[in-house]
Amino acid sequence: MSKTTEDSHEGSSAKCRTETDRAACTENLTETDAFIRSSLALDVAEEYKMTNKRRGLAIIFNQERFFWRLGLNDRHGTNADCYNLEIRLAALGFEVKSCHSYKQEEVKKVIDDAAAANHSDADCFMLIFLSHGENEHVYTHNGKIDIQEIMSLFKGDKCKSLVGKPKIFIIQACRGDKHDDPVTPCDDVDSEIKTNEVVVDASAFYTLPAGADFIMCYSVAQGYYSHRETINGSWYIQDLCELIKQYGDSLEFTELLTLVNRKVSMRSVGSSSDRNAIGKKQVPCFASMLTKKLYFRPKK
Repeated sequence: MSKTTEDSHEGSSAKCRTETDRAACTENLTETDAFIRSSLALDVAEEYKMTNKRRGLAIIFNQERFFWRLGLNDRHGTNADCYNLEIRLAALGFEVKSCHSYKQEEVKKVIDDAAAANHSDADCFMLIFLSHGENEHVYTHNGKIDIQEIMSLFKGDKCKSLVGKPKIFIIQACRGDKHDDPVTPCDDVDSEIKTNEVVVDASAFYTLPAGADFIMCYSVAQGYYSHRETINGSWYIQDLCELIKQYGDSLEFTELLTLVNRKVSMRSVGSSSDRNAIGKKQVPCFASMLTKKLYFRPKK
């Protein structure tokens, strides 16, 4: 091909590209990018398998009293939380183990044993802390334990019998030292709250575990106080248990947690020894690393 013919061909191609580009700008054309297609078809309705022999173990660390040298207040009302959780989780089929005001070495022993146990015939695993905390730790009766270390024991490389199964962690504690202000005035306060004082749980949590199939459920958003009534228990656990009672075996779990967020956010402090807390609010949160829908459907 002569140079003149090549120049003519290139000019024609350039003109075609220009016309094509012009058409693409003026018309709604369908184009294709690099041809990459996943070999995995995602089923948006896929659920975690819940047909194993057991629902699974649910461990509750209910820390009410603390060694005096720690300088932490007793957590009045936490026994009501623990009792409510025992009833509701048992109704979902969990084997519930409650540990009351355990010392540091006792808490570690229970957690180590749970991580080393065979969960092959279980649907999932749940761990709950009702306590004070500080930064990346939760308090036992006589010391504190690193939250991240606890979570890491249940990751797939450590606890193989829970690979691909939901691992649910519920933390009832403060996550900071700020009160959440209401955005609209709250005029109506239940008079019965007068003998049921609202207090706060000391502490903060800032870490999340790595790995799939975990879900972290927090009683409050990071940076804020978590409220606990000295008779009825914490707002979060009260409302979580109430909604589990109503929808625990029928509603997808993250949807249920969203309802809990809404229900808790409708509350406000009515009676407290801290006058700065009166009228303040709270909203929980959760961080999901689940890869499927999570239902606690009734066992057949």
